[in-house]
Amino acid sequence: MKNLDSRKLVVAFAVAALLATPGVSANAAAPLVLQSDFGNKDVAVASMKGVAVGVSRDLDIFDLTHEIPAFNIWEASLRLAEVADYWPVGTVFVSVVDPGVGTERKSVVLQTEQGHYYVTPDNGSLTAVAEKYGIAGIREIDEAVNRLADSEKSYTFHGRDVYAYTGARLAAGEISFNEVGRKLPNEIVRIPYQRAAYSEGQVVGNIEVLDPQFGNIWTNIDRSVFAELQATPGDAIRVAISNDDEVIYAAVMPYHRSFGRVAEGEPLLYLNSLNKVSLAVNQGNFSARYNVFSGPSWRIELSKPD
Repeated sequence: MKNLDSRKLVVAFAVAALLATPGVSANAAAPLVLQSDFGNKDVAVASMKGVAVGVSRDLDIFDLTHEIPAFNIWEASLRLAEVADYWPVGTVFVSVVDPGVGTERKSVVLQTEQGHYYVTPDNGSLTAVAEKYGIAGIREIDEAVNRLADSEKSYTFHGRDVYAYTGARLAAGEISFNEVGRKLPNEIVRIPYQRAAYSEGQVVGNIEVLDPQFGNIWTNIDRSVFAELQATPGDAIRVAISNDDEVIYAAVMPYHRSFGRVAEGEPLLYLNSLNKVSLAVNQGNFSARYNVFSGPSWRIELSKPD
């Protein structure tokens, strides 16, 4: 056992020495994960991947999603924060939902306290990431250095020319985080929304996003906040949903662990795979049936019936 511990120490010191050597980056083998609102109807995504491969053929490139609704910065923010726990430290996420492309909005790389990197416009896309994982540092991309060669006259595809290129260089270890560009204050553009909270017998929160395949409603009310209602499976819950202060839906429904606990076509409240309050219709589409959608302006209130 003593010899084994000694070998572990030798390996640890060797790794530390290697990473301290000039030109060797701790981020050299990092995965590169791409997200956008481009869809897959044209060559936009393939162009971004081509730029990344042009930086290094050794990169492992993955897709988070390219089906973010067009211009939906809010959903881009949520999807980025949703998956980071499943990716190793050093992973580089490139997110391009950029309706302000070509304007004065900043192009940045954010490093979280966990050690992931996010390459994106600073337009609200980092809201959920910053709140969930914290900010270790932010750098503004220096386009004089970190931009695809001969792309200076293009103003509408920074996803290819700036973000994919910079993200690939960072993931490949060609640049360090410090070499992205000048350091910025640890502040980002944030999208305001209703935080989850409990007060006087009522839980309030935001409808973050839809489960698009099934039309389920996913909120930001986690298990601990919901527990303040002291509800147990089978209990009835009063639900009120509003958008910009207009009530869209109000009803009482049962709380259950899973869909099959109610009859087909009936609504229920449950905790989803992220341990957050969600609404569904068993083998139906809650969003389509009740015209309930998601975004920072959508609010949900929960209480027990009198």
